[in-house]
Amino acid sequence: MSSSSAPSDIEIARHARMRPMQEIADALLIPSDDIIPYGRHKAKVSLDFVDRTERSANGKLILVTAISPTPAGEGKTTTTIGLGDALNRIGKRSTICLREPSLGPCFGMKGGAAGGGYSQVVPMEDINLHFTGDFHAITSAHNLLAALIDNHLHHGNVLDIDPARIVWKRALDMNDRALRQIITGVGAPSNGVTREAGFDITVASEVMAIFCLAESISELRDRLGRMIVAYTRGKKPITAGDLNAQGAMTVLLREALQPNLVQTLENNPAFVHGGPFANIAHGCNSVIATKLAMRLSEFTVTEAGFGADLGAEKFLNIKCRQSGLQPDAVVLVATVRALKMHGGVKKKDLGIPHPAAVQQGLVNLEKHLENLRSFGLPVVVAINHFQCDTEQELCVIENRCRDLGVKAIRCRHWAEGGAGAIELAEEVVSMSAQTANAFDFLYASELPLWDKIRAVAQKMYGARDITASSQVRHKLRDLEQSGLGGLPVCMAKTQYSFSTDPTRMGRPRDFEVPIRDVKVSAGAGFVVVLTGEIMTMPGLPSIPSAEKIDLDSFGHITGLF
Repeated sequence: MSSSSAPSDIEIARHARMRPMQEIADALLIPSDDIIPYGRHKAKVSLDFVDRTERSANGKLILVTAISPTPAGEGKTTTTIGLGDALNRIGKRSTICLREPSLGPCFGMKGGAAGGGYSQVVPMEDINLHFTGDFHAITSAHNLLAALIDNHLHHGNVLDIDPARIVWKRALDMNDRALRQIITGVGAPSNGVTREAGFDITVASEVMAIFCLAESISELRDRLGRMIVAYTRGKKPITAGDLNAQGAMTVLLREALQPNLVQTLENNPAFVHGGPFANIAHGCNSVIATKLAMRLSEFTVTEAGFGADLGAEKFLNIKCRQSGLQPDAVVLVATVRALKMHGGVKKKDLGIPHPAAVQQGLVNLEKHLENLRSFGLPVVVAINHFQCDTEQELCVIENRCRDLGVKAIRCRHWAEGGAGAIELAEEVVSMSAQTANAFDFLYASELPLWDKIRAVAQKMYGARDITASSQVRHKLRDLEQSGLGGLPVCMAKTQYSFSTDPTRMGRPRDFEVPIRDVKVSAGAGFVVVLTGEIMTMPGLPSIPSAEKIDLDSFGHITGLF
């Protein structure tokens, strides 16, 4: 990574020489009639074209993941983009698949999700702020269902919904802790039934999960109808279909379901579509975009959110299980700076060389490697290079990876674009050309839900065991008795640690994972498991990024990153 005197991400993006969207579509052989422009440099691809390509041969799928994130940064999205550009540079037709950024992190602490330096997708400002309106459509569909539930209560409650057993909250694409628990229907009787309610952030909505897992409009409608939103006084589940909500919700999502096409700084195609968080949801872009990219490209490079214990685990156990996808290779991203933090160095001291701390922090990378290999997948380590990295620190990583039988490659895509990731691209091509890997899921579908949760906690996190109250265990038994025991589990856990304690960095040992609650996402097809103190509506930090974002006298956005 370059020094602080280099141009900012937004300055680099603003000076990008973007090509007309039809030229980007031409590279994928998408006809002009199937490109739906959203301004000059954004477009959607028609679902008709998606359907027409359904029987095309698939290219290779490359999954990019990372070590446990730290404030020092790992650069997973940047590496995904840099690798995609590098593959195109060496003559391999490649397309990138990313998630859409949420306004929560953009105005909170993490910032945008369009890459950085000279490995970005553009138009960066549009992608990070509103984009093509997909998140607003998902938010509207989610809240339409919430309104229909309260309207049903107000008009006689024929379904006998128990107001105390409504499990469908409202949604907002913003970090707002004050909305976690609210009271609705306050005031006159005409305002509805007074009850406890709350908000989730849009990226945690089951509508978002379904949006990213459905492969057609009809499947989207069916899945929406299966969502459990409440229970009767007799504890019978009530679905969105019982309220006849799925049709109107599908109408709101019809255009959003069309994949979004943009470009990288090097004018290569990128699909940016869907955006569930990986710490509280399944953390992968849409199946529609991924499969379309694979049918149109030799290589599709996609990322899964946060560390491999979260996004990659869910990509493999949920997205691959439901869609039939299977990665041909995995890239594990790490930085010297992040490894030093896992080794005990404070953020303010990261610029000081400390090979011993890198060595100590490598236990985090080692655990992620161990996890990915347990799925039977070939892995390469991408060292996202910073200018302050020393030769000795880099060698510590390379030597340890060599001992583990894994190649570690220095990547300079942030400063050099695709040219800085050529060696990584060549290694990915080599790995994916080998005989079929021995990919397998972490657990079998027929295992009891408790055993699935324990398998993730013990095998992925390294926990001693899991714990839960009798109430949570009873909920799991109820789900199994209602025929939902065959679903995979979606763990909601802090991204900063293998444990549920965000301060325990590196590779924690001898810990338990407390299961606070479980809830079924019957439409999405998984059981959400809430651990520790994880919240489905995040809060803002003491100094949110929103305080730094503004317009200058020329109308240019400043402070967005």
